[in-house]
Amino acid sequence: MAGIGKVPYSKTPEGKLMPLKRTSEEVLKLLKEDGIKFIDLHFTDLLGRLQHTTIRADSLELQTFEEGVPKLDGSSIKGFTEIHESDLVLKPDPSTYGVIPWVPEDIKMARMICDVYWGFGLGRLSRDPRSIAQKAEQAVTKTGYDFSLWGPEVEFFVFDKVEWDVLSAYRGQSYRVESREAAWNSGCESGYPIRFKEGYFPASPQDTFTEFRSECAKVLEEFFGIPCDAHHHEVATAGQGEIDMYRDTLTSMGDSVMTYKFVVKNIAKQKGLTATMMPKPVFMDNASGMHVHVSLWKEGRNLFYDPEDPRTELSQLGRYFGGGLLDHGRSLAAIVAPTTNSYRRLVPGYEAPVYLAWSRSNRSAAVRVPVYHKGPKMADAKRIEFRPPDPACNPYLCFAALVAAGLDGIKKKIDIGDPVEEDIYKLSPERRRQLGIQVLPATLKEAVECLKSDSEYLKPIFPPDVIEKIIELETLEDMEVSLRPHPYEFYLYFDR
Repeated sequence: MAGIGKVPYSKTPEGKLMPLKRTSEEVLKLLKEDGIKFIDLHFTDLLGRLQHTTIRADSLELQTFEEGVPKLDGSSIKGFTEIHESDLVLKPDPSTYGVIPWVPEDIKMARMICDVYWGFGLGRLSRDPRSIAQKAEQAVTKTGYDFSLWGPEVEFFVFDKVEWDVLSAYRGQSYRVESREAAWNSGCESGYPIRFKEGYFPASPQDTFTEFRSECAKVLEEFFGIPCDAHHHEVATAGQGEIDMYRDTLTSMGDSVMTYKFVVKNIAKQKGLTATMMPKPVFMDNASGMHVHVSLWKEGRNLFYDPEDPRTELSQLGRYFGGGLLDHGRSLAAIVAPTTNSYRRLVPGYEAPVYLAWSRSNRSAAVRVPVYHKGPKMADAKRIEFRPPDPACNPYLCFAALVAAGLDGIKKKIDIGDPVEEDIYKLSPERRRQLGIQVLPATLKEAVECLKSDSEYLKPIFPPDVIEKIIELETLEDMEVSLRPHPYEFYLYFDR
């Protein structure tokens, strides 16, 4: 990995290292300097899966960045096009160039993330998630702000082995998870298994994945230009971890999340491991979330910061933005928690949000306003944290939907209300009703129904056909899961 393809950095006025964005001319030069033979062209389908096609490096020319690569059958990509309108074009973004360090030297490969266009010069594909993220950035500037900054906390699991059998559906279904750290594994590799819900910040030898996460962070920084602040083991047993990326603008952070998943999964594979962003793969333990931190900026100033607010130093603009998130929280769930497994996570007792309320340090609330410092230190760092998203979501759509909800809150002046500092899990239903606390959907089906009845706020950014397609695909997935008998149903009902 040493040397080849490393990203150059510059310093911000605050002294933070940030990657230099490359131009198409610079990329063509780098292809020769780095000895690149193939280019992986990445894009993301509507449900959030990374897709790719690979071209020869010597076929890339300056005009390719403008005209694109006509290599895509959109009807074969979930959520894109029908068979009668399938010719699509991929236009690589040179700023996303990075060398893939785990590919052998004799087939050295780089990657670029692409925008998706219709063929024959018919313009941008409206269902390309990256285009929706870019529309969200345009909505921010049209509303009078310069940009938004995003800092998702992407959690994941790393297992030694995972098996499942669903294809023998008539005979039976099963899954099996093996982990060197797991509480159920008395012969674990370290000799110090991590008990359920006790995986947060243990030192080695309990934390067996420190080197793995360090390698992932190093690759993200050096080869893909994604600065990482820290990494650590997360609460759950069985290799749950988190690598924190430094905040960035909306589309760039969407790119970073997709790159993060790509890197973590591939480095795990190189080590004979399996990484997953599936929210809840382990029974009776914490699941993986993707808490999203956001702030709005204008003329170099964080508009969410107000030193005159004695409670959280949150500005009125921030209160309206947060009010929009809470007001539309039930329909946002279909986009930010878009799988049936997401709702195995969104249950009381595992630090996942269930209730649409806000707080400062209370992690049982859907919205937090972190208060680690007070005074001028927070002027740059003040942000709103939205906790329902999980890492199985499409980050481009997630961030765009949060912008839509937040801007709607600002437009309609939906105040966030009073914070709830009590443990909401322990409040009685009557007390929650008195406080006006709504509950997040309990199932994907319920979330989809909420999206059907509350989607107008999305339409300045999300094309109507995209919302319709999300509803269609998620309804189908919910039905596919609900049709199949669950093993636990045999335990509960077989003797009736």
